[in-house]
Amino acid sequence: MLFLQTQNLCKSFGVDPILSDISIQIQSKDRIGLVGVNGAGKSTLLKILSGKMLPDSGSLQIAKGSIIGYLAQDTGLDSKLTIWEEMLLVFAHFIKKESYLRSLEEKMSNPEIISKENEYRDLLGEYSRQSDDFRESGGYSYEAKIRSILHGLGFSSFNYYEQSIETLSGGQKTRLALAKLLLEEPNLLILDEPTNYLDVATLSWLEGYLKAYSGAIIVVSHDRYFLDSLVTTIYEIERTKASKYIGNYSQFVEQKAANLEILMKNYEKQQTEITNLENFIQKNIARASTTRRAQSRRKALGKMEKIDQPLASLKSASFSFDTDLKSGSHVLTVKDLSMGFSGQALFNNLSFSIKREERVALIGSNGIGKSTLFKLLIGIIEPLQGTIAFGTNVRVGYFSQEQENLSLNKQVIDELWDDYPDLTENEVRNTLGNFLFIGDEVFKKVQDLSGGERARLSLAKLILKKANFLLLDEPTNHLDIFSREVLENSLIDYPGTLLFISHDRYFLNRISTQTLEMSQDGVTGYLGNYDYYLEKKTELEELKADSIILSTEKTSKDKYLAEKERQKLERQLLRKIETIEKEINELESEINQAEQELLNPEVYSNHELAYSINQKLIVTRASLEGLFSKWEEAQKELED
Repeated sequence: MLFLQTQNLCKSFGVDPILSDISIQIQSKDRIGLVGVNGAGKSTLLKILSGKMLPDSGSLQIAKGSIIGYLAQDTGLDSKLTIWEEMLLVFAHFIKKESYLRSLEEKMSNPEIISKENEYRDLLGEYSRQSDDFRESGGYSYEAKIRSILHGLGFSSFNYYEQSIETLSGGQKTRLALAKLLLEEPNLLILDEPTNYLDVATLSWLEGYLKAYSGAIIVVSHDRYFLDSLVTTIYEIERTKASKYIGNYSQFVEQKAANLEILMKNYEKQQTEITNLENFIQKNIARASTTRRAQSRRKALGKMEKIDQPLASLKSASFSFDTDLKSGSHVLTVKDLSMGFSGQALFNNLSFSIKREERVALIGSNGIGKSTLFKLLIGIIEPLQGTIAFGTNVRVGYFSQEQENLSLNKQVIDELWDDYPDLTENEVRNTLGNFLFIGDEVFKKVQDLSGGERARLSLAKLILKKANFLLLDEPTNHLDIFSREVLENSLIDYPGTLLFISHDRYFLNRISTQTLEMSQDGVTGYLGNYDYYLEKKTELEELKADSIILSTEKTSKDKYLAEKERQKLERQLLRKIETIEKEINELESEINQAEQELLNPEVYSNHELAYSINQKLIVTRASLEGLFSKWEEAQKELED
């Protein structure tokens, strides 16, 4: 089913066109990725599709009765309610219907109503219809759905019922906005950078949820791993136009490269043809014997449809990391490191070592202290205990995801030149030019730069340091996909040592040769990239689950007994859930039977019998609600 389509959409800001002749189609089950460099117009197109912005021209058609849900980039919930109260707003219709059902039950238990045969029969019919609709539309499961999505998006440690949204961070408010949107289940999800502020575990959950989503999805994301996992169609916005590619992001890259090669050959062929025509015209236009031929070729040149120069051959960010000093074999040794704030432990007993030329990825859940560890390594803060030792000739370079090393009131050129005063103006401008700060852009104030521009400026400063050990904290944040690829290629060729934090799993796979998973109680090392880490971790978990006897040979008796006890409790919970589900089925059958009896003329004409059955029905429904609550508690206990 065709859900949405646009025809020849155009949008300009001032005299600058942003989108030109955009024609796209979205079917009801589509998974579409929207890609392009920063500033290409991706967010503008999403705002037009969601109705938040009007195009200058063109048409937008949406199937009748359809609902569109839109999550803007870095836009969080602004509410004075608690988390739970805000999520319940999505299900106000269920809460209202619950209240209506309770009022019907109260009327049905009134002896005066029971004595009025026709009125009571109509009341029973209304109750039966409303109760069936409530059950079939999910009225008994909406609270469990709220808990499930909040848990998946990383709110399991929060007190849903008391935590005020006002007290949350900006990233948490953005995640909560996403949770509310998923609960609303619109026909079309329009998501602008939904993976911001999500750790790796939450990203994996979101991918799985969106794959099974019943509606259509169009998403802008710089997370190439996420796009590979989710989308089946790519639209690229380039030079204000939209081009469609079938497949995920990696398949798009292959198709784009093949198309680019053909375009480049055609462009070069046409340029040669144009040069030959211009040379012929210049040489022959003044000669009487050849002027007519020259004029004919001038007309042909004027009518020729020019091929635009392919973007890959135009100016793009270009840089490489280098060192001017080789470090010793042992670069970093961390032993028994612990850190916390205000008496609250953040992590304990971190011990690991890094050797020269290793590429080490540091991963772990949000809030575990990865960025804090980096600040400990560069000496901004002191640990509670433990030691940090750098090897011989180690020179550290640090990239902060917050870009705290930038002075907002400085101009771009001064930001670089003040740190490296020995450079000539030409050298400074060349360095900035490699990071796309060209012409008067070098005189812009740092505070006026976009997130991507600030990231590029920080990288420019880092490159000039020529450090042989780089600490990179989310280096791909704010960079568009193409800048990320330039950064990856430069780090692959870097002759020094890397320790980096990233939620970009595509980046992790390309760069890392070793993965450190950080937890409150230390780090676990895996020799390999992110995919290898996932494979190895799954393998270890399966071995642990399937081979308890073998695992006990390597662990203490206490751990073995604890595992047996855990499995015993798990079996008990599963049996408990199975018993509750059986009781729920029995009570639902009783309710259905009682409702049918109440519709029987022999019953509703007997007021005492009808009253008795109705009272029993009210008690049974209350028992059913209690069983649903017990089932949810048991499920939550099993998940924990």
